[in-house]
Amino acid sequence: MIKEFKEFIQKGSVVDLAVGFLMGAAFGKIVTSLINDILMPPIGLLLGKVDFSSLYINLSGKPFESLAAAKAAGAATINYGAFLNTLLEFLIVALSVFMLVKWINSFRKKPETAASVVKDCPFCLSVVPLKAVRCPHCTSELK
Repeated sequence: MIKEFKEFIQKGSVVDLAVGFLMGAAFGKIVTSLINDILMPPIGLLLGKVDFSSLYINLSGKPFESLAAAKAAGAATINYGAFLNTLLEFLIVALSVFMLVKWINSFRKKPETAASVVKDCPFCLSVVPLKAVRCPHCTSELK
């Protein structure tokens, strides 16, 4: 059983998955910092000096000065500002991953289209391979 586990761990896909997970976690921290420290302050300033992380709806009925005070008192709150931050973070990560995949795919060899590997037989109009010298359907010689 230990031998099987060792073989499983040493497979390239498991190591690749672990590296991808660690890189994703590190990338997530960068995106979180980008949103919370760089993007949200100017957006909040443009919207009237609003700090999105402190936006909440108090469900307890008692007034609180801030979200921190409500949490300290154990009040029930809907923290929609934190949700907005998380939503923006997701959108930035999704856009970043999309752009990365698009960039990587641009380096891949494009598959040949069907038009570039086949031709039509001028006699029977059947589709034949581009390199064919004789039609397999009507046996005519092709130029």
